[in-house]
Amino acid sequence: MNNLTGKSVIITGGARGLGAEAARQAVAAGSSVVITDVLDGEGEATAAELGANARFVHHDVTSEKDWQHVADFTVAEFGGVDGLVNNAGISTGQFLESESVEHFRKVLDINLTGVFIGMKTVIPVMNGNGGGSIVNVSSAAGLMGLALTAGYGASKWGVRGLTKIGAVELGTARIRVNSVHPGMTYTPMTAAVGIETGEGKYPNTPMGRVGEPQEIAGAVVFLLSDAASYVTGAELAVDGGWTTGPTVKYVMGQ
Repeated sequence: MNNLTGKSVIITGGARGLGAEAARQAVAAGSSVVITDVLDGEGEATAAELGANARFVHHDVTSEKDWQHVADFTVAEFGGVDGLVNNAGISTGQFLESESVEHFRKVLDINLTGVFIGMKTVIPVMNGNGGGSIVNVSSAAGLMGLALTAGYGASKWGVRGLTKIGAVELGTARIRVNSVHPGMTYTPMTAAVGIETGEGKYPNTPMGRVGEPQEIAGAVVFLLSDAASYVTGAELAVDGGWTTGPTVKYVMGQ
């Protein structure tokens, strides 16, 4: 169903974690992929693992010059840009009053301004190709007020809003824009702060566990594909029900 045959996709933050898994699934679905990141060694290794249909480009998402280079490179290598996954981002873990202004600005610059520049850069290319799909990776923190997120939460709400704006502006150009909102997901970044995978490890979600990268990436690839041809402006929560409501333990027969 999630067929990407003949499509070319840019995936930011693709060196590891969710971005790398999205790249794997996109290539498996038939796409050519340009992985971008500031983690050169891991990015090059991921591209090498994925074979002839993958490339790696060093990319600072806050740089307009870097974004233009990535777009030009993708067109030169694969003939166009059919999809963009704005996945690159950094997180925070402190109360709002403890967040420095400098760090708040840095988080918004990477997580939100980087998404804006990316969209702005690929829109003319996609328009020339007759359309495309942009998937912005927001967060469960972009669907609710989540303590200890400060700049991160603000940026992910911004990504959610920017997605809606893009969807209404670009619909007639056949450019679809959607957001994916992962809950807590087991990746190298979250493992470093003690997140564990497996049943019962995360009782705050109705499903009682954290997500796996392949589960989030599957939603991303669906939105990139023509199977989602009538989906734009959507916000897809892939969070085990975390943002739906309080957890209740189900007991058979009650």
